[in-house]
Amino acid sequence: MAARNTQKRHRRRRGRFGFLYKLLSFLVILAAIVVGCVIFFRVNQITVEGNSRYSAQEIIDASGVELGENLLLINKPQTSGNITRKLSYVQNVAVIRRPPDGLTLRITESTAAAVVQVEDSWWLMDARGKLLDWGDEQMKGTLPVVSGIHPTDPGLGDWLTVEPEEKFKLDSLEALLTALAGRGMVGNVTGFVDLNATNTIYFGFGDNLTVAVPMTGDFKRLAFQLQRVLETFQQRGEAVAGTLDLTYGDEQARLLTERWLPGQQEERGEAADDGTTADGVPDEGGQAQEQ
Repeated sequence: MAARNTQKRHRRRRGRFGFLYKLLSFLVILAAIVVGCVIFFRVNQITVEGNSRYSAQEIIDASGVELGENLLLINKPQTSGNITRKLSYVQNVAVIRRPPDGLTLRITESTAAAVVQVEDSWWLMDARGKLLDWGDEQMKGTLPVVSGIHPTDPGLGDWLTVEPEEKFKLDSLEALLTALAGRGMVGNVTGFVDLNATNTIYFGFGDNLTVAVPMTGDFKRLAFQLQRVLETFQQRGEAVAGTLDLTYGDEQARLLTERWLPGQQEERGEAADDGTTADGVPDEGGQAQEQ
């Protein structure tokens, strides 16, 4: 009986020591892995892709990453944020680890979509409202000039801000430009984007056309409608000039012979009196709905 009790105590001690041995072995292996990562996974090469405005070295310097840093410990969101804050024309950055010692910074650059005036300065902005550059009136160039909002405290690389009462106009502007960019049409916006009216945005499009859209609404859908209307006119061999009014809803468009230009505050119905032509807006299946 005493021998059996002694054997049980020995087994319990062996069980406890066995658990401690396994735990110690795990910690030793884990430490070896960590030491291996620290020693072997160090950044020895940084490559930059997709850049055109900034040099690879400018982007690497802005990233804050240095050769010799541990590859696995690089904070990807922080690295991306460093670059987008310091280099205004960078829209976003994909930070890609390439073990054992490589890091790739894949750049997507912003494109100026419009110009906005702040006192005596002119600022370039992209479709999302990021301020890319600033200068004098010569900054306007061929880009449309935004009116009807009053930016506050602009800063290079910052997002455009306005007074609270104009926030809905700024949101509509950004949604419109982003929707047009998604359709590859933002480069066709010319001359002006006028936000002075209460319920309507007017913008130049091409050489001889003004487009009117609601101040609020589904801008992706409106961009699609605009694209299909223009395609319909092109297929018919008809020129598009004047004012294309997309504010009627119900998939309708109206082409007014007189072109709306900034400074005119005519309401939709008054502008139609000197001659209008009506055309349907094709739906996504390609069928036009006639007025």
